[in-house]
Amino acid sequence: MSGSPADESGAPADKSGAPAGVKRAAAKRIRASGRRLKSSFMLLGLAASALTLISWTQNWFTVTVTPGVVNQSSVAIGGDVAAGGLSALGLAGLALVGALSIAGPFFRIILGYLELLIGAAVALSAGIALSAPERASATSVTKVTGVSGADSVAALVKSVDASAWPAVAFLLGILTVFVGVGIVFSGRRWPGSSKKYQTNRTDDADQGPNAQAAAIPDAISTWDALSDGSDPTAR
Repeated sequence: MSGSPADESGAPADKSGAPAGVKRAAAKRIRASGRRLKSSFMLLGLAASALTLISWTQNWFTVTVTPGVVNQSSVAIGGDVAAGGLSALGLAGLALVGALSIAGPFFRIILGYLELLIGAAVALSAGIALSAPERASATSVTKVTGVSGADSVAALVKSVDASAWPAVAFLLGILTVFVGVGIVFSGRRWPGSSKKYQTNRTDDADQGPNAQAAAIPDAISTWDALSDGSDPTAR
């Protein structure tokens, strides 16, 4: 008797000869892997962007100026002065994670490249501040001492003590770059957005042109009933 081939458990096989149960199990593993990748990269991106914003609010450097120039011997330099662009980059990263949650496969790749660029900008800003703390602190030192000019400010600076936050911001930038690369290479394997974003379109598709055409006579009948003075809702 002819029929679909089956494996030892009796499950039918597809045209390729592989049991249908094996195919379904493999598809489930792929979907589960996609969900894990999506959750992992979105959580990493969210954490990196939030911590970037936090680092922007912290103290990065403590600058000690030459005694006798001003009454204040030390100046605290925050991340908002040393790397002011981190606030915009952190907010952009948070918005990008939100967009990722509903983006399709094509836009995930674009958003992945944007995440990569955001991470590179964060790492670059923090790296510049770490490599030249006197220059990054010049604005605050000028406000305290009244001395302007990069060379003049550098001459006033006796020492600079860095906190851990510049290095943390730099590492967060590297992490964000890693997240962006991960999104680019795995975004096509992620599951689609929640069905609630597709409800209206699905309902319209289910109704089809026949259902929409059937609604026209009902509307005409209702209008005729109103013209005759009867209440169509009483039917």
